[in-house]
Amino acid sequence: MDKFYNKKLFELETTINELEVETDCPILRIEAVIPIILQCLAELKEYVLNNKFKNIEEEISFFKHQKPVIVSKLIYYNAIYKIETKKPNDKKAVRKYLNAELRKLKKYFDSNLEFYKYYRTNNSFIDEKLFVRGKHDIKLSLDTVYFETDHRFSTSHDYKAAKIIANDLIQVYLEDQLNNNKYKKPTDKSPLKWTGSKTALIELIYSLYSLAVFDNGNIDIKVIAKTFESTFDINLGDFYHTYMEIKSRKINRTKFLDSLRDSLIKKMDEEDKI
Repeated sequence: MDKFYNKKLFELETTINELEVETDCPILRIEAVIPIILQCLAELKEYVLNNKFKNIEEEISFFKHQKPVIVSKLIYYNAIYKIETKKPNDKKAVRKYLNAELRKLKKYFDSNLEFYKYYRTNNSFIDEKLFVRGKHDIKLSLDTVYFETDHRFSTSHDYKAAKIIANDLIQVYLEDQLNNNKYKKPTDKSPLKWTGSKTALIELIYSLYSLAVFDNGNIDIKVIAKTFESTFDINLGDFYHTYMEIKSRKINRTKFLDSLRDSLIKKMDEEDKI
């Protein structure tokens, strides 16, 4: 299962990242992304239905961690599509609208606090009731969506786990939208233009941020990202979400940083031979 899942997730993330770079319009991007996620889920479902899990631990791992990662992408993009298509034009109205969306997330959190605590702390004492097929317990606050799903490919709480992951992504998206106009670009343009991918630059930005090389770490990631945007005349868009995508990679999380290191070592080795 792990090998097939990791392959599908890698292919999905690669395709999404390419679309993030190629399409600046969020609505058009989402319209392209959602069918790809649905196809990935269909292939994953077919594999699960045709192949038995090795043991109950593998089944729990799949429905608790693996499937929710992909379903969360579907929930996230569908939510952002609704937010973008309903967003008002007036600046003040937009801020009010986005804050209302944030309150909806908090309301969901408050309504599902016990499960949030269970999932966030990686508890496992009732995993067999929550993440094994056919083991649902009506007393555990089941979402109506569970009764409408194919129980061969769902458990009572795998969707709720996906919802938690998606809500994190939605929150950072909304907060980024609220802070979009906080930092102004300088009028003088830099002669340097970034010609690599946006995902690669975001990977670099977050690595520098994690190493606290700017102001001894006493600076917000938004300021760093906006500075890079100004310096290289590039719009990174929803860089929080791209970072979440990088973070959720199961294979080669630091793809760009690894290539930087390999390229520099190769250059040094070539110069040593001269």
